[in-house]
Amino acid sequence: MHKDPISILRQYWGFNSFKGSQKKIIDAIIDKQDVLALLPTGGGKSVCFQVPAMAQEGLCIVVSPLIALIQDQVESLKRKGIKAIALTGGIPFNELLDLLDNCLYGGYKFVYLSPERLQQELVQEKIRQMNVNLVAIDEAHCISQWGHDFRPAYLECAQLRKLLPQTPVIALTATATDRVADDIIESLRLTAPTVVKDSFARSNIAFKILWEQDKHYRLAQLCSQIEKSGIVYVGTRRGTVELSQFLNSKGCSATFFHGGIPKKEKEKKLNLWLTNKIRIMVATNAFGMGVDKPDVSLVVHYQIPDCLENYYQEAGRAGRDGQPAEAVLITNPNDEEQLKNQFLSVLPDTAFLKKIYNKLNNFFRIGYGEGSHETFQFNFNEFVRIYSLNSFLAYNGLKILDRNSVISLSESFSKKTLVQFISDKDTIFDYLDMHKGSANIIQTILRTYGGIFDFETKIDPSLVAKKTNTSEQHIFKVLEQMKKDDIITFEAHQSDLEITFLVPREDDLTINVFAKKVKEQNQVKTEKVFQMIDYVKNTTICRSKQILEYFGEKDTADCGKCDVCLSKGIIQKPTFDQVSKEISSLLLESPYTSRAIIRAMTYKEPIVLRALQLMLEDGDITINTKNEYTLK
Repeated sequence: MHKDPISILRQYWGFNSFKGSQKKIIDAIIDKQDVLALLPTGGGKSVCFQVPAMAQEGLCIVVSPLIALIQDQVESLKRKGIKAIALTGGIPFNELLDLLDNCLYGGYKFVYLSPERLQQELVQEKIRQMNVNLVAIDEAHCISQWGHDFRPAYLECAQLRKLLPQTPVIALTATATDRVADDIIESLRLTAPTVVKDSFARSNIAFKILWEQDKHYRLAQLCSQIEKSGIVYVGTRRGTVELSQFLNSKGCSATFFHGGIPKKEKEKKLNLWLTNKIRIMVATNAFGMGVDKPDVSLVVHYQIPDCLENYYQEAGRAGRDGQPAEAVLITNPNDEEQLKNQFLSVLPDTAFLKKIYNKLNNFFRIGYGEGSHETFQFNFNEFVRIYSLNSFLAYNGLKILDRNSVISLSESFSKKTLVQFISDKDTIFDYLDMHKGSANIIQTILRTYGGIFDFETKIDPSLVAKKTNTSEQHIFKVLEQMKKDDIITFEAHQSDLEITFLVPREDDLTINVFAKKVKEQNQVKTEKVFQMIDYVKNTTICRSKQILEYFGEKDTADCGKCDVCLSKGIIQKPTFDQVSKEISSLLLESPYTSRAIIRAMTYKEPIVLRALQLMLEDGDITINTKNEYTLK
């Protein structure tokens, strides 16, 4: 017997009506139809599967890519009094068995899974026995090889169609081009799906690109002006620490957030930001998924993201309360080269994959036609050093071999060894005197890694071992002792990792099987980077219009508030004459820099900058050797 969806919405979510296409989606699910829901960030995707699951007998299986996102949604449901459970990695077999039995007999309404769980026969067998009323695939773009965040494990989601052939499936995403949407439908084997696409337009957000040589100055200015809260996205963990320290030094209340922070500290930082005790969260790009904070009025990207999908999703975390908000990308000409180096220079081509596969077999002395299902301990750092390989390129190459089932790497493969010195230099000098046997190792680390007093720094123990003519095990022993003596913080990850060869060695023939697919995927990644660069450089088409056109929405109106629209309509209100007269009056007193002029006037910055540009072109003002504007 079905319950009334609107009554469920009122009871658990406190809303009196659905928004956008939520009702259409929910009605289709209750009518046992498959659905592809393309909704913008903040469009209420979770309600689209949670409400219909609550309206029917049985439970809903939800597949989600991020453990943090799963945990956030499970906790949110529990707070509403709804029984939900998370089956992510790291759960011991016996505990997993008990949890699966709880799903069968414990009255749960939601079972959240990571896609990797679907590979386990035990999980598949238990799912067959469950009374499942709906399967929800969140962040469904991850299943598409043409998407911006393709995850091979997501292909296992198609197993759910086999296990539960009569159960409707809903796939949800906030970032899908037409090509990706078609791929989602095919990969998940959706049957005659109802495709619902709300406009991705976020009319309350002003998308802006600011070109700045002094990015720090502009960031501080933006953050000092906000009355609500903001997010600053930066590409590295170290960057989050540096920028948050800088903002605090400028009187902006800020903290940082990244994947290397302990869980309790993460919770503390998040709570401070959610309760507005801290205004600005400086974070790496994973931050914000599943975080429900509607009053973010500013999102800043301090570097250029690798694709428009990521940019739009992250920028879309602004203004979820419907109030005016800004999404600002601060950039300069150096950022383009940095973007290409970070994302394009480390894309392995077929030739490199053949090379690294050959080296890998030689490293483990595997003969032609041998090696299938053999497992070895793998020291990645030693491997790249012996064969003089770029570590980032090699890492990406091994992940492609893993993705295409040539090898299997342990999950901890990408983890790092992090060190930070927490004692002052005088204490360290005393420590060196008392531990002369370790002095060479400590001094080598200090010489090799700059900033190790200020930040958690990734170090290569095998490199330190080589420089000090000792073993890697001894390096770890010294670091452990220094940690006990409160000289450093030390997060160790074993560098000898497991690698399993899944197919017999056939050298180039092994790679040729999927070479075409790799070439196509590299091309997609390259295109996405250049599409992002084109967006940043395009100063003639409205920002919102560019984004919407990328996602397949044609003939949309200009937003009127982005940097492009403001530059076009700059002399309408106020008039150019008004602004230029006030600038001229100011410059009669003395020369001023552009920043000083902006501070002295009541007009918005783009208006003042445009007026200065036109006055220069008309010859009314000049710039002196101190980079100040003067009257002619």
